[in-house]
Amino acid sequence: MPAEPTEVQVRPGVEADLAALTDIYNHYVQSTPITFDTVAFTPEERRPWLLSHPEDGPHRLKVAVAADSQAILGYATSSAFRAKPAYGTSVEVTVYLAPDAGGRGVGTLLYKALFEALAEEGLHRAYAGIAQPNEASVRLHERFGFRHLGTYREVGRKFGRYWDVAWYEKDL
Repeated sequence: MPAEPTEVQVRPGVEADLAALTDIYNHYVQSTPITFDTVAFTPEERRPWLLSHPEDGPHRLKVAVAADSQAILGYATSSAFRAKPAYGTSVEVTVYLAPDAGGRGVGTLLYKALFEALAEEGLHRAYAGIAQPNEASVRLHERFGFRHLGTYREVGRKFGRYWDVAWYEKDL
């Protein structure tokens, strides 16, 4: 496990973070199959997403910032797993890092803060869908106790090819 960087702080996401968070997400939209969105967003288009993650409750947004510059290094979220009411005790979680922030323990810090925040929310399960291949994400999720449930084969098409998504589950 990478050493936890002491120069990183994790805090709730706020509206002032919107442009930087959108830039991070758009990197993955435009350059990777990690998200199946295919068209970049403007910050205004991402505002409803940001506002759907309040500071309390089961749907959270945690942001990692460099302590010296306050540059945003990445974020983690818990979101509704599915829209129907019976899914209310389950969340889908994800982490996105700035392109130059990988391998520094930032994802670990973000998930640690997110799961600590969710501990008192009465949730039962967390799920994560990981587009394949993505060994770094698989390792991060397994480090936090996620177990592989199965893989949707060729479920998404992006960049002229089909991609698999492996699904992981964690008891909360």
